[in-house]
Amino acid sequence: MNLSSVKAKNGVVIDTRPSAFYNGWPQTLNAAGGHEPAALNLSASWLTLMDDEQLAEWTKQHQLNPAGLIALYGDSAQSVKSRLEKLGFTQISMLTDGLQDPARLQKLAHFEQLVYPQWIHDLQNKKPVMAAPAGDWRVIEAGCGAPKKYLLSHIPGAGYINTEEVENEPLWNKVSDDKLKAKLAKHGIRHDTTVILYGRDVYAAARVAAIMLYAGVKDVRLLDGGWATWSAADLPVEHSLPPQPATADDFGAPIPGQPQLMLNMEQARALLHRKDASLVSIRSWPEFIGTTSGYGYIKPKGEIAGARWGHAGSDARHMENFHNPDGTMLSGDDITAMWKAWNITPDQHVAFYCGTGWRASEALMYARAMGWKRVGLYDGGWYEWSADPKNPVVSGERRPN
Repeated sequence: MNLSSVKAKNGVVIDTRPSAFYNGWPQTLNAAGGHEPAALNLSASWLTLMDDEQLAEWTKQHQLNPAGLIALYGDSAQSVKSRLEKLGFTQISMLTDGLQDPARLQKLAHFEQLVYPQWIHDLQNKKPVMAAPAGDWRVIEAGCGAPKKYLLSHIPGAGYINTEEVENEPLWNKVSDDKLKAKLAKHGIRHDTTVILYGRDVYAAARVAAIMLYAGVKDVRLLDGGWATWSAADLPVEHSLPPQPATADDFGAPIPGQPQLMLNMEQARALLHRKDASLVSIRSWPEFIGTTSGYGYIKPKGEIAGARWGHAGSDARHMENFHNPDGTMLSGDDITAMWKAWNITPDQHVAFYCGTGWRASEALMYARAMGWKRVGLYDGGWYEWSADPKNPVVSGERRPN
C-alpha cells in the first residue's frame, strides 16, 4: 500500500528504523535522510526494551486504534508488525513506496547536532561522513567529579571534562567568563573546534554543551542517548587515563559568543505571564506542584509563579519524558506536542530552567536541534529563585496557563 492510499483511508504511518535515520541522517552516505510525512517512530531496536504493557502504552499515547490502518516501513518492519498484532492490531500493511521520494521526506531541523555512534566511529576512522566537522574536532565525555566510569571504559580517543570545571557553587551556575576561557583553553578548545559530547547521563553532556555554546564554540554536538547507545552498538572502547590535549593559545573570539543563551533572574522574570514568551520548568510533576524540592540541598518547595511546565521525568535525576526507550531524544513532533499542551510554542521567546541547570540544558539542546530560534537557559533556576523570599512562588495542582 502506498502513501496516498494510506492517507485516503486515514491510516497511520510508522517508521521502524533507529531514530537517527528518522531524524534525518541518511542510512548511506549519498542517500536521502528523514521520514515520511507525519510518520511516527517506533524503532524495531526498541522492542527488546519494551514489554507488552509498555508497547501498549506507546500506542495509547499516539492514539492508535487497534482496528485502524497502520502502514510500516523500514528494514525490520516485520518484527514491529508481529508485536503490534500480538496487541490486537488487525490492519497492518507495509508501505510500498516508503523512502522512495526524497522530496517529501521530513527531518529534524538540525539533526546533525545529535550524532549517533556509527557516525563517530566512522569519523574517527577517517571515513567520509555527512555533516563532517569543518576543522579540528574533539570527542569528550562529560561527568560530575572524578572520571571513575570513564576509566573503566570509554569511547576511544575521548577526553574527559568534569562538570565542576564549568559550573560552581553556591548555585551551580556557570563559572565566570575568565574561568571559562581558561578551562576551554586547558581542553584545547577554540571557538572553531567541533566538540562532540557524551555522558553516562545525557544531561551532563548537555550541561557542558550549553555552556560551551554560550562561550561561543560554534559547533557543539551531542551523542544522542549518550554512552548507553555507544555501548549498545558494541563498538570499540578504551580503558585508559584521559589524554592531555595541547592547550589552546587563544579561544579566537570574544567570550561570551552567545550571551543570549544564559538568562539572569531579571531576564527570566520578564518572560512570565506573556503569550509571546515562556519561562519553562523542566522539573518533575512532584517538583512542579511543590510536593518536593527534588534536591537534598534545596529546602524550599514550589515553583516559579507563572512558569509553564515543560515536563522532565519521574524525579530530579530522570528525563524519561524526553526519551525513547533506548535513551535517545523523543521525536521532535512528540516534544512539540507535549510543550504545546502547556502553551509553549516555537514562535515564543523560551527560556528553560530546572533546579540548577542540567535537565534544562538537555531541553535547550533538543529545542535547538528542533530549530527553535529564541531559546535560552535561566541558569539560576529554582535554586536561585527560591532563595529570595520576595520572589512569587506557587504550589499545588494546576493546569496550563
